[in-house]
Amino acid sequence: MHTAAFSDVVVFLAAAVVVVPLLQKLKSSPILGYLLAGILVGPYGLGLIEEAKNAHALADLGVVFLLFLIGLELSFERLRTMRRFVFGLGFVQVLTCGVVIGVVSSLVLAVGGSAAVVIGGALALSSTAFVMQLLADRGELVTRTGRIAFAILLFQDLAVVPMLAFLPMLKYHEGSVFNTLALAILNGLVAVGLMLLLGRTIMRPLFRGIAGTRNPELFIAATLLLIFTSGMAMQWGGLSMGMGAFLCGLLLSETEYRHQIESDIRPFKGMLLGLFFMTVGMGLNLHLVGSHTLLILALLVGLITLKSGVIALLCRAFALPWSVALQTGLVLAQGGEFAFVLFNNAGGDGLLNPDTTQLLTAVVMLSMIATPFLAILGHRLFERLQLAEMAEPDLKDQLTATSNHVIIAGFGRVGQTIAKVLSAANIPYVALDLDLKKVNQCRTHGLTVFYGDASRLKLIDEAGASNAKAVVITLDNPTASGDLTEDLRKKYPTLPIIVRAADQACAHRLRGVGATAVVPDTFEASLQLGTIVLNETGITQHDATALVNNFRRTDYEALEDVVETPDSPIAPRRGRKMKI
Repeated sequence: MHTAAFSDVVVFLAAAVVVVPLLQKLKSSPILGYLLAGILVGPYGLGLIEEAKNAHALADLGVVFLLFLIGLELSFERLRTMRRFVFGLGFVQVLTCGVVIGVVSSLVLAVGGSAAVVIGGALALSSTAFVMQLLADRGELVTRTGRIAFAILLFQDLAVVPMLAFLPMLKYHEGSVFNTLALAILNGLVAVGLMLLLGRTIMRPLFRGIAGTRNPELFIAATLLLIFTSGMAMQWGGLSMGMGAFLCGLLLSETEYRHQIESDIRPFKGMLLGLFFMTVGMGLNLHLVGSHTLLILALLVGLITLKSGVIALLCRAFALPWSVALQTGLVLAQGGEFAFVLFNNAGGDGLLNPDTTQLLTAVVMLSMIATPFLAILGHRLFERLQLAEMAEPDLKDQLTATSNHVIIAGFGRVGQTIAKVLSAANIPYVALDLDLKKVNQCRTHGLTVFYGDASRLKLIDEAGASNAKAVVITLDNPTASGDLTEDLRKKYPTLPIIVRAADQACAHRLRGVGATAVVPDTFEASLQLGTIVLNETGITQHDATALVNNFRRTDYEALEDVVETPDSPIAPRRGRKMKI
């Protein structure tokens, strides 16, 4: 390696090691850290790196790996369950924002038709990496806003593939934009067809053979070979390398090797994508930005206002409440990482002049910086609108985005604990409770908790029982729990129903009316206390756990023989049925 190239690598790594952790301590995104690090060491900052052609080549691979992982994380089943909001709301959002922003940019920036198409399409996209990390940090991934934002981002990621294929055609193909778009779609369909055909016949047998060697290095090498081969094949066909990587990931997502591949590739993606953001920051001309400060600020305010407003109105058109619509609009109001890719590619193809590229890059970067503050504003608006929306009578209209979720009937201490466990696993849930004050507090924090009588079958139906993964009943009233379990089992024969019971007698009745699983409070608490006592008396954790699990396997019957005796003050009288 040449000394100059080696010193550039040292500077890149040093800047990342210093700036990125500093931004993370300030609870900001690592993406901003990489951007600021690039600005700092670049030719318009301290000038530590004048030009980094080798870095740009590696940075482009970061985008390739990102697209590959996006394809790998998708599955046809996931797309099917969210299809209304992914292909409905997501498609309309990209199309509407792209058209509106394109028209406004042609008027404000005085650019031509092809440039307006590029700008509109690029700025219609939001930052998947930035928003998903922000929602995860705020614990909002499983809230309604989190699920809607994810659905929109998912379609935006899918839309990047034809956009990247569309760019070179704008340059090399004469004729109308519609003809060019149709040709791009046709090329994309042919590419997808070929990849599906070859992938089905080659990829799974190849990985089966590689996995049989039990050689992890060879497994990683085979994955990298497929990514680069797919990317080069698309590039030879006139499309983008990223599109080939995306299709490769989509095919591998349906195989049993998906999780191992994702684990192997993610470090490459993180490192190279960080380098990509640093090269974007290096290319920002601070002198040009400084001389157009007012224009950039005006474009920034215009982008955030226009994009958040359009997204909020579209969410309302899809029957989402104003609280969720406005919060989603503000969270997705920024430009995204793929805008940098599209602007750079368009600049290289001569579709955008350098000054326009610099201005738009600055706007996207500033919009990312503003995102945490927009998220705080969105949360406050959400809180203010929640109380009024709680009076809405039709729960079904409020839960149109919910599927493959868990319904929690009763949101007391047990229900709240279950909700925390589900949130930690990123499993969506809908909770119902009659305590208005508690419901209001939960909803101000973005939790999907609704006011209503959870013992009513109609309300469970409106909460999406027909497409739920399970129902958990944690009601304090044993009779209501039994009646609800019986009604649910009659209407939904295959639905898993997990019920909290007061004691073993209640548990027997609940199993008799169709509960899938029942947990008696008294016995389970006793077993947990017993485990602690055994540990304190010298029994190993393994032996104590095995002993306690034996009681669970025998359905607590051994415990019942001990505690439910005629002399026990807490035992029911023999010959009498316990009323539940």
